[in-house]
Order: sequence, then structure tokens, then C-alpha cells
Amino acid sequence: MRLPETIERLYLDFDGFFASVEQQADKALRGRPVGVVPFLNTNRTCVIACSREAKAAGCTNIMTVDEAKAQCPDILLVPMKPDLYRRAHNALLAEIETVIPIDAVKSIDELTCRLDAKQRKFPEGVAAAIKWAIAEGVGKVVTCSIGFAANRQLAKIACKQDKPDGVTIWHPQMMPGPLLKVPLEDIPGVGSRMRKRLAELQVYDTAALLRMQPKHMRKVWGGVIGERLWYALHGYDIQAPATDRGMFGHGRVLPPESRNLDAAYELARLLLVKAARRLRRDGYYCSGLLVWLSIKDGTWSEHKTMPMVRDDAAVLQALADIWELARKKLKASTVIFRIGVTLTELTPASERQLDLLLDDDAERRRWEAVTQATDAINSRFGKTMVSVGPWLPPAGGHAGGKIAFTRIPSAEDFY
Repeated sequence: MRLPETIERLYLDFDGFFASVEQQADKALRGRPVGVVPFLNTNRTCVIACSREAKAAGCTNIMTVDEAKAQCPDILLVPMKPDLYRRAHNALLAEIETVIPIDAVKSIDELTCRLDAKQRKFPEGVAAAIKWAIAEGVGKVVTCSIGFAANRQLAKIACKQDKPDGVTIWHPQMMPGPLLKVPLEDIPGVGSRMRKRLAELQVYDTAALLRMQPKHMRKVWGGVIGERLWYALHGYDIQAPATDRGMFGHGRVLPPESRNLDAAYELARLLLVKAARRLRRDGYYCSGLLVWLSIKDGTWSEHKTMPMVRDDAAVLQALADIWELARKKLKASTVIFRIGVTLTELTPASERQLDLLLDDDAERRRWEAVTQATDAINSRFGKTMVSVGPWLPPAGGHAGGKIAFTRIPSAEDFY
């Protein structure tokens, strides 16, 4: 494990990404408080993202529409446009790549880069060049905050210190001074539950956290992640190992007119097909389907085991079986606010094993051939031309290509 003697990492976070992209695309929104919502004409949803003007008025992300309007009566609510954010994301990355290679895209609005020897000597110039490239190539409304430090974790914390449109540089010789001023809740990996656990150990601030020993943090966190955090906060160049893919899924908040079992089922079919397409594109089979519903009185979920499959017919049959059970368990008048479908128990395509007790390989191969042909047709035309069963996109679209922080939708997610 290496302890860098100079800054080696850049971390970039776009400021109010979704709202600022909306303002960049629509001049009428510039300089005004803007809130991005899943859909209009209902108060039973939340503001997914808000502009700096809305934040200045006291609004925050994931605030209910009613709360946002009470805090800022002039807020302009706009429906999300996931494909616009995807295209903006790609355009912004292209501009940044003209200045410095991108090492890793951490989310749709965050990324990290490694600095070369020349860039380490003049990080201010790197930041200025990135900001200029974005302003000239995309527009001046979308801004970013940039942090520089010895490792990625410290650079991420640094970039949050001077938002919006700021630049923060933490040289190793400055540490841990700047870090001591950071509230404990702003340290990645310290959530509300962990803060309570740390409070029981008389750890109330970042200074006390830094005084802990690595093995102690490993014990408190219940695993190696705590020890890695200790080394990261102390400036070591440490990288988490790659993780295996665990599932493919989609969720969706239902518009008011679709909050019933029949309409929710049609949307669940559409979301499941899109999840299965991603499964195939990434080269996996699945053996499980989880369906969950957020309803008025809580939640309802059901899991169904399948043989190793990847075709639309198989996963849609599993969904139909689960939905038949839902109709028996739930009242016909049940109000459904949100649905989610998740393909689980993944196996790489190269490791697929046939079910010893189920002789359906010939049928599965036929359906896989059908699915492969439909994927090819849809890809060629850039939209869903062929599907297994009805294809009924909801009003406003975006099913399967929703607004995303941790996953950047691909073009295929939008057809």
C-alpha cells in the first residue's frame, strides 16, 4: 500500500446536474428556481433535483412537492427528461476528455481522473481548462466543483467543500488540517446508522474518527470497508476491488392514473423486458425474479425461481405467475405507488448449466433465437418494433431509462 507524496487524483461533481441541464437546454428557466420531478400534475411525488436558485430558497433534493412549494412558492417544476441528461452527460465527458483522460465515471454527475506529473504541479490550470472546455463546448449554465488530493476518496470530500463551481486542493503536506473541518456526516461511508454507532464510542467528529485505529474501524464497520476507509482518510492510495454483478432491475413511480393492478402489470412487463435486454447485452443468464410493490399500507413482494434463462418469454411468464399471486393476495382496489422488477441469481453466459430435472432446453433455445432476432430488429431501428406481447409505454415515456445517479442509461434503454 502506497502513501503518495503529492496530489494524484481529481474528483469532479457537476452542480445540481439535472436542474442545470434543464436550464442549459431552456433559456426561460435560467436564473429561476427549478425543481425536477418524475411527472407533473400531482403533489404525491418529490423533487428529484433542484437548481442552485431553488437551493438558495431552502429547497433540497428528495423534498416533497408540497414542501418545495411551501419553501419556494415561485419554484418551476419540470418533468424529468432522462435521455436529455444522458446526452448531456456524454457531451460533458467528451469535453473533459479534451483536457484530461477520465479514469472512472462514478455516477451520472461524478467522475474521477488521474493526474500526470505536469498536472500535479499546476492543478489550478487543469481545473480552469476543464471549466473552460465545458463552458465553450456545452454551455455556461452547467458548472462543476473539482477537488484535488492524494487519493480518490480525499479528492471526493475536497470537491464538496466549495460548491457550487469551486476548486479545492488538498496537498498531502496540508493534511489532516482541512479534513478536520469536515462534518462527520460528510465523510463517505458514514451514514446515519454509523453515526449512531460511532456516537456510542464517543466519536462525534472527524478528528475523533481519525484517531481510531484501522483494525478498530474494521470491527466497527463489520468488515474490511472500515479499514479501507481508515487508510483512505490517512492519504494512502487504496482502491476497492471490483465487485461482481448481482442483479438487473428497474423501478418506477406510477402516475396517478396507473396506480392499480392492471395498469401496474403492463408497466411491470415493460420494465422487465428492458431489464432482460440489459441482462443479455452484458452476457448473463438469471435464475430468479423479484417483484415488489409500494402500496398504500406498506409493501408487497414476491420472488420466483426459474431455470437459467435470458429470453423475454421466460421472464414474462415468471412475472405473470407472480402477478396472479398478487391478485389473490391484494385487494382489487389496492393503490400501487411504485413498482420494481429485479432479475437475480445471475450466471455469466459462458457458465450456464442446464437444469437436470427440467427437459426444456430445445424450447429455451427456440425462444432465445426469437429474442435474439427481436433484439437485432429493435437495435437496427432504434426503437421497439417487435416485442413478446403488447408494448404499452406509459405517458411521458422513460420507463427503463429513468433519471439515474448511479447508473448511466444507454441509448438502448430508451426504446
